[in-house]
Parts: sequence; structure tokens; C-alpha cells
Amino acid sequence: MHTRRIGDIEVSAIGLGAMPMSIEGRPDEARSLATVHAALDAGLTLIDTADAYHMGADEVGHNETLIAKALATHDRGQDVLVATKGGHLRPGDGSWTLDGSPGHLKEACEASLRRLGVEAIGLYQFHRPDPKVPYAESVGAIRDLLDEGKIRMAGISNADPEQIGQANEILGGRLVAVQNQFSPAFRSSEPELRLCDELGIAFLPWSPLGGISRAGELGSAHAPFARIAAAHGVSPQRVCLAWMLAKSPVVVPIPGASRPETIRDSSAAADLVLTPEEVAELDAA
Repeated sequence: MHTRRIGDIEVSAIGLGAMPMSIEGRPDEARSLATVHAALDAGLTLIDTADAYHMGADEVGHNETLIAKALATHDRGQDVLVATKGGHLRPGDGSWTLDGSPGHLKEACEASLRRLGVEAIGLYQFHRPDPKVPYAESVGAIRDLLDEGKIRMAGISNADPEQIGQANEILGGRLVAVQNQFSPAFRSSEPELRLCDELGIAFLPWSPLGGISRAGELGSAHAPFARIAAAHGVSPQRVCLAWMLAKSPVVVPIPGASRPETIRDSSAAADLVLTPEEVAELDAA
């Protein structure tokens, strides 16, 4: 498995987005555990989770608990960087709400520490800006957690360029990761990706395969992904992830998966080398 860096940690070039294993439509636990184990067997050493990845209001942290169990039952579980998040909530009615208050973020981190069974969280990310709370106050709580040793590295998610700069300043230059939505169907985070490239901050695209399932449809805007995939004898999903990796050495996609075969295919994207012409064609798709 090829590697990239998040802060001072070397991780697999492809990570696992664990959300599909805990929200609506999730599989049974056995398949989820098999999916995580398949990821580790393929050489993945980055797993992204969050306390808000659950369904019922009585199961906050379902995904974190699941990941902890999966890692504890695999002989390479200790080699994984677990990235989790706080500041997003699910009341249990299918909706998503926000609480970026410092008090909540610190309580959420403590709860995540217990569920993950660790003394310090590898990468803790402020999940989403809360318009009711000044951004500086939310990130200030993340800084405090970093200073207290509760978290080893700090990141933010769903941030714009101004917030990235502000967070990095508040954290004293210790911002190591930005996790934003980025995919063939959603490219508005290009400015954030470029800024991360300039600053040497890891950029983690969430939902990186968005839109790619329609690549094979007649007249689809994403048809070049299907055509290039056919030329290489691989899936359009694998081409999509290889395209992202080719955009910058700071990119570490975290495709969601809830089946072993899906994450095995995604992990192979790190070995797929696209030509400059293919990358340019996909950029324009």
C-alpha cells in the first residue's frame, strides 16, 4: 500500500470512511466487522468515524464502538490511525443538528475517548461549523484538547479557505487535516484542496465517489471515468480515487464502504497510475 502523511503520521493513501456501517441502511455487525478487517488486510491504516454516525438517539457513538471492536479483533488493529469528529448530532429522527460550543466539544471528545478505548485520539476533527457559535471558540476547544494531550492531532471538516486559515492560526500552525466533500459530482472544494496543497495540510475528500455510479450512463457528464476505467480494465470507482490521488500528494480519499469487496476495490486505487492526459480529461469531465 502506498502511503501519505497526516501531520507526522504515515498512513495508507486510501482510507476507510466508516459512516455507511452505522447510519440508515447499515448492514449487520458481522458484515461491518468483515469490511473493516478487509480494509486492514488490504493495507489501509486510516479509518474515519464520528460520534454522530448512528441512527437512534440512544446509540450515540455506534460507529466508534464498532470500529473499536473491529480493531481489537484484528492483529493489525494497533497500526491504524482512527480519525473521529465532534460537533454534529443526530436527535434520532433522521435529522442532523449542530453544537459547536466548547463545552459540548470537550464532553464529546471525552465520550469518544471512552468508546475508542484510547488515552488520546489520533486525529480529532471539528465536524461542521455551527452558525450559533463563533468559529474561533469552537476551534479554541480543539486547541485546548490538543494542549491537554486528549488528542494527538487536530483537524477540521466542512471548512472554507478563510476558516482553514483561521483554524491553523488558532491552533498555532498545528492544523494537520481538512475533511471536505469532494467528488466528480461535487467539486466546489477545489479552492480548499489547493490551499491545503500550499500549506502541506492533508485534504481528506469525504463521499469521494459521489456521482461515479452514473458514469456508465449514456450522456453522463462523468462518462470519461467509465471510458478510462474500461481502458485500464478496472472499475470507474477505482479510476475516480486514482484521479484524486494524482491531483496532489496531500489528498487522502476516505471512500465509504459497508462491504468487504467494495473497500478491496477502493484500496487498489493506490496502485493505479493515470497518465497526465487522463488526469486532465477527468479534471474537465
